[in-house]
Amino acid sequence: MRIRVETRQDGNVEVPRRFRLNGDPVDVVEMVDQWFGVGYRYCKVKGSDGALYILRYDELRSEWCLAMFASERSQAVTGEWTSPRQRVKGLLQ
Repeated sequence: MRIRVETRQDGNVEVPRRFRLNGDPVDVVEMVDQWFGVGYRYCKVKGSDGALYILRYDELRSEWCLAMFASERSQAVTGEWTSPRQRVKGLLQ
């Protein structure tokens, strides 16, 4: 999904500062990670709404898009989740 992103300068790279999702502004409160490829860059950020986002910047088209979204609630659920194998292992110990 293409999105509009406001950026700021961080060294010689522009990084997301704020973006709009469904018309609502989301401030970037933390840059968690970023990685580069040929012609693109991914930024994993934490939004002011507590959600995690992965934003992809296409350098050839100068376009940002939303690649992944995980709400604060879903992070809490998956953070507490254990696989069946981990549960069985815990029971056997």
